[in-house]
Amino acid sequence: MPDRITDIPGAAADPIGAAAESIPSITLEEMDSVKLLNRVDTKYMCSVDVLLSVLSDAREAGYRALDVDGTKLSPYNSVYFDTPALKMFTDHHNRRLVRQKVRTREYVSSGDTYLEIKRKNNHGRTKKKRTSIPLSELNDFSGDADAVQYLAAHSAFTADMISPVLSTEFSRITLVNPAKTERLTIDSNLRFTNFRTGEKASLDTAVIIELKQDGHAQSQMKQILLEHRVKPMRVSKYCIAVTLTDPAAKSGRFKSKVRRIEKIINHKIEVI
Repeated sequence: MPDRITDIPGAAADPIGAAAESIPSITLEEMDSVKLLNRVDTKYMCSVDVLLSVLSDAREAGYRALDVDGTKLSPYNSVYFDTPALKMFTDHHNRRLVRQKVRTREYVSSGDTYLEIKRKNNHGRTKKKRTSIPLSELNDFSGDADAVQYLAAHSAFTADMISPVLSTEFSRITLVNPAKTERLTIDSNLRFTNFRTGEKASLDTAVIIELKQDGHAQSQMKQILLEHRVKPMRVSKYCIAVTLTDPAAKSGRFKSKVRRIEKIINHKIEVI
């Protein structure tokens, strides 16, 4: 096994992919057995260079990477929906405790596509409901009677109240610790397209990490991240994307997060 990520063949062309492939595998069936009944979620951000060091340490600590059809770096495509006035975005901006997000998501490696509803309650807990839809409905599920009914049953919004706002594309690594008490998702190569304004943006070398852990268990990953000076950061892909691509959106509270991301990547984010 190579001592460093940079020693892995292909690392120069695709360092994150090479790093992921160097980590032992875990199957989807094994990962689904990880039951985090008292789950605590924490998000972090870092640069690709820091991530490679984190992945090396995770590999040495015995973490395993989810392997889906022979790949550990899986592409994801999501479309976020909102009202004409961006109510879901505004609720988040205004720190409303009870709020929702509605999106469709294509899990490219597995070939699955879902309508997903994320609901946050006033205790800070997030619950996700989802139902399978055809890939052809990624941008518009309004003609699917079952999906429309599912949204109405599990959301405060109906299909005629919302429309597509923007797409997000990224690549994801999913890690599980040896004790199976925590999962880690690592999202890189984040790109956004706003359907309403036509503007595009990328987070360049910024990486979003989300740690999902058993609230009673000690976390190896928290210690690894601390050693690399990676600090917790509350961040929403949807809210950052709207802030970057819609100048008319009420986004003052999120602009400090954009500046923090720019410090991580060491340059200003350009909107295309």
